[in-house]
Amino acid sequence: MKYMLLVYLDEKALTESDREICYVESAQLAREIHASGQYLEAAPLHPVSTATSVRMREGKRLVTDGPFAETREQLGGYYLVDAKDLDEAVNIAGRIPPAKFGTIEIRPVMEIPGLPTD
Repeated sequence: MKYMLLVYLDEKALTESDREICYVESAQLAREIHASGQYLEAAPLHPVSTATSVRMREGKRLVTDGPFAETREQLGGYYLVDAKDLDEAVNIAGRIPPAKFGTIEIRPVMEIPGLPTD
């Protein structure tokens, strides 16, 4: 089953040096997950200040700068993995370096017919 591991953290929790170390550690983890056959995709996101939110209300599009919600922790990146079950996904999530500073949310990915595969 595919699981999306969403990385949430306070963007200000890391210094630039800490962030670079985190990227190196995250890339190493991605290589380890890839070697086990569980890696599908991973990427950090640009800062929340670059976010744009789109809402459709009563047939009208509302576009605003910024994230969907103001919170202490922001969505900072993700891993998409193939794990046999939630326990295996939890084990992978616990190895993600930003888990030391923030939260990793695990969500099973719904597979619906009709979506392009490549």
